[in-house]
Amino acid sequence: MLLGVQVSTEGKIYHAFQRAKDLGCNTMQIFSRNPQRWREHFLEPKDIEEFKVDKIKFGIKPVFIHIPYLINLASPSPWLYQDSINAYIEDILEAQKLRAEYIVTHMGSHKETSEEAGLKRLTQALNIILEKTQKTDVDILLENTAGSGSWLGYKFSHHRQVIQGLNNKNRVGLCLDTAHAYLAGYDIATREGLEVMLDEIDKTVGLNLLKLIHLNDAKDKLGSGRDRHEHIGKGKIGLEGMKRIINHPKLRNTAFILETPKDSEAADRMNLNRVRRLRKE
Repeated sequence: MLLGVQVSTEGKIYHAFQRAKDLGCNTMQIFSRNPQRWREHFLEPKDIEEFKVDKIKFGIKPVFIHIPYLINLASPSPWLYQDSINAYIEDILEAQKLRAEYIVTHMGSHKETSEEAGLKRLTQALNIILEKTQKTDVDILLENTAGSGSWLGYKFSHHRQVIQGLNNKNRVGLCLDTAHAYLAGYDIATREGLEVMLDEIDKTVGLNLLKLIHLNDAKDKLGSGRDRHEHIGKGKIGLEGMKRIINHPKLRNTAFILETPKDSEAADRMNLNRVRRLRKE
């Protein structure tokens, strides 16, 4: 099973590998820079080299890098839109240097415009990004959202529309966040609801494009739109719901990354161990 967590890069970016290994992970997700700020500096060449060495040394693969939160590829603001595209290109080029396999991204907010306008801007932005980074091997994964406010991606028809509009579809796939899906109204706490969602994904974008699952329980009720994660089995999806997702035959070869609360030093280990106990080998 490919199983990991969102790992801190405090200190040096390559320190994340030791932290992941200490937790028994064989994959991981990181922020390559501060997720709440625009880029302040690029990684030092020596740190990039050490990252590549440790990636092989610790056997952590694939590596997922989550795009910073400030980036909004659906923004109607001309300056934010252009700055987001430029930052995204820089992040992919740096991810290529690190030999990370995937960039994970939210689909952005259309703000005071419309979903249609936001999806069009997002598609145009991705076409520019894919063209400017065509010599890289880094794939982009579009994450589903909880459906709050003006955020795109709360239904998989959004993903289909964007992917259909891309000139180069080969480097774009899907990241499924289980908490977001439940909070957006997909009742994956039930067997029937899980099947309905997976069938929708397959018919709209294709399950073959699903490369990553953010395995999170949901703190709030079905369809609330409130993006709050909970520990595995402690939320509204529950232990049985989590168990069905982890062991579903269509998902067994997909990477799982936990973004569960880090409210204690033991939280990551507790959640990882719970997932391992739920997994039927």
